[in-house]
Amino acid sequence: MKQEPIRPTDDEARALARRLLANMRHANLGTLDPETGTPLVTRIAVQIDESGVPVALLSGLAAHTRALLADPRAGLLVTDDEAAKGDVMTHARLSVLAQAEQVPTTAEMRAAWLAQDPKAKVYIDLPDFRFWRLLPQSGLLNGGFGRAFKLSPADMLRA
Repeated sequence: MKQEPIRPTDDEARALARRLLANMRHANLGTLDPETGTPLVTRIAVQIDESGVPVALLSGLAAHTRALLADPRAGLLVTDDEAAKGDVMTHARLSVLAQAEQVPTTAEMRAAWLAQDPKAKVYIDLPDFRFWRLLPQSGLLNGGFGRAFKLSPADMLRA
């Protein structure tokens, strides 16, 4: 009998997913190229807001921004940057299927971003930079070898 690789989601898996999101400063963003439909993967700066939703600060000149404007479906791959040693295939990683939405910049959002990324002061106020929320639709957590979980938005976001 073949064993199901996806385990039932438990509190440990939820805590790991939320920790990965809370600690991320960068992630890989997957979008669909509007001209060809081919997947495009880029590395972006990203943080979470007060509810745990990933937020990215993106340039309007970037290919991924043009892709999100044409099709807001996105994928986000979050890894544990602290676990950089050893076999990376055993490290925890979270794939988030998300719906992207551009949001107006608020003073609170700007201050929160700069508190975690002070070097962004150089470009955060440039006219082509905008904040985008990446609203989780579902997730797949690989907590290490043999530890895979399907996650709902509630599993990943703060209670």
